[in-house]
This record gives sequence, C-alpha cells and structure tokens, in this order.
Amino acid sequence: MKSYSIALIPGDGIGRDVTAAAWTVLETAAKQSGFSLTATKFPWSCKFYKDTGSMMPEDGIGILRGFDAILLGAVGWPAEVPDSVSLHGLLLPIRKAFVQYANIRPHRLLPGLTGPLRAESFDILCIRENTEGEYSGAGGRVHQGTQDEVAVETSIFTRAGVERILRFGLEQARARRRKLASVTKSNAQKYSMVFWDDITRKLAAEYADVEVTSYHVDALAARMIMAPDSLDVVVASNLFGDILTDIGAAIQGGLGYAASANINPDRSAPSMFEPVHGSAPDIAHLGIANPIATIWSGAMMLEHLGETAAAGRIMKALEATTARGIGTIAGKDKTDAITAAVVAALS
Repeated sequence: MKSYSIALIPGDGIGRDVTAAAWTVLETAAKQSGFSLTATKFPWSCKFYKDTGSMMPEDGIGILRGFDAILLGAVGWPAEVPDSVSLHGLLLPIRKAFVQYANIRPHRLLPGLTGPLRAESFDILCIRENTEGEYSGAGGRVHQGTQDEVAVETSIFTRAGVERILRFGLEQARARRRKLASVTKSNAQKYSMVFWDDITRKLAAEYADVEVTSYHVDALAARMIMAPDSLDVVVASNLFGDILTDIGAAIQGGLGYAASANINPDRSAPSMFEPVHGSAPDIAHLGIANPIATIWSGAMMLEHLGETAAAGRIMKALEATTARGIGTIAGKDKTDAITAAVVAALS
C-alpha cells in the first residue's frame, strides 16, 4: 500500500476547522482507493508567533522538506499580528524556499451554485507566478516617521522566472483547450512588462498549437466579468495574478469555493495546497466555515501526488453535495454538515 506523509498546518481562525474537515474527506478517499495518508500537525500560526516571536521555528523549512506535501488552512490574526508579519513569516518563505513558483487556481461554478454573472459555463485556470515579481520583498523605508520618509518597493523579474511560469502555463493550455491569456501592463510598465511580453512572444513561437493572446491586466479583469467563457488558461505575475484570482473567486460564488495549489513542478521539494480565503477570526467559533475550498485544495494535492482517481472521486462528491444545495449559501450549513455530506457522497 502506498503511503504519503502530509504536513498539516491548520493556522489561525477557521483554518483549524476547514483543515480538519478536508482531512476527514481525504482519509476517506484514501481508504477507498487503497492508499494511506499520514498527517503531522504543526501549530505554526499567529498564536505561535505571539508565544515564540516567530511564525515558525528557525528550522521550519528543514522540517517540512521531508514531507510529500503540505496542506495549509489559513494564516492571519490582524488584530494581534500585522498581516505583513504573518505573510512574510510563514507562507512566502515556504513558497520561495521550495521553489513553488506555480500558483494554480481553478475558477468554475460547482453545480447548484449561482454566481453573480449571467455566464455559467466558464472554466478558467489561473496560473500566478509565485516567487518573485512584485512580491520579491526588495526595498525598504528610510527616515521613518518623519516628513522626509521614503518607501521603495522593487519588483524583480528574472528571465528564468518569467520563462518558466509562461512555459508552465503553455503546457497547461496544451493539455486543456489550447488557449492562453498572458497578462501584462506594458503600456505603463515599460521595463518589467515589456520584458514579460518579449518572453511571451518568444515562447509562443514554440507552441504553435496554442492560441496565445496578451491582455493588459485591466482589460483582462473586465473580460473575466463580461466574457469569462472566452478564457481558458490565464498566466500572470505575482501581483496581477493575486488580484485577478480574487475576481475569479467572486465569479465562482465566493472565497469559500476558491482552491489553490503552490506547485514545485520539478518535484525537488514538497508542494503546498491551501484555500484562498483568510482565517476569518470573527466566525471561527461558530462552526459555519465552508470547507469546500480546502477539500478542493486537498483533491488538487492528491492529483499532484499521482492519485488522480481519488482526486476525481472527491471532486464528484463535492459536485454532488453542492447540487443538493448543501454548502451553497454562506452560513446556512455547519462545517460538520457539509463535511458529512461530502463523505456520504464519496460512499
């Protein structure tokens, strides 16, 4: 029997509830499919930061390196720890250390869900560059607290980084409907985005079977709302991808349905899977957090591990659950009830 070791980081707020729910579903699917999952839980979170002064231990990356994959709940407690501290202390270091340069976010409506748009048949795969660009963390502040204060944030785009994310997107498009939208803003950003466009054109010549179109980010944002069914694979920089995928989450019914994967494509280190939503500390005690995004992320994790049949069964169970109207209205169904419905659908 195959066995996979999973690092489980529930994080803060509702992260604890949704990871517990997802793990119940994942274990059920694993048993039915003839493999096993072993979880090692880590308490790294904003509470951990308040107790220790760090979001994770100094050797945290070394600890995680030995696992097959990482399942993350949600991190954040802005009332107690600034988001800039929690993000740069846990999530971003993991993404960068493990070269998880491809952030994958699927956007489509599950059965039974009604989105805010007239269009319902869209199926968009957003691929966001995940380790450099606008979130490189290069810059600083001088003369802090004075009238002369200056803040500088430098975006860093490397040829290797841009080329590998575009090539990854082109390969995904080739396996889907052979259409790729490259997101840019080269009319205003005449260095980084012209560079991005140049590499897009270079690689497009190698993929003659894929229809490649460059869109300015504002035009692409409008297209996601006005004509989402015209899009297949979307590839964007770290910042543009971050913003556009929140539009994607909105048109698919909300953040409670938005799954994501932080992928190391050459598998030299573990990949990490997480819902897009935050920790929602204001509802963490109510037991009403929607676990669907985390369960969907777990299915993406199984697919990455090669357990495609189990991943497909989970997605069918999610679709059967939402088709019955369970988990389709925010706050109506308890977390445990949604989880039980998915498990029942698996059976």
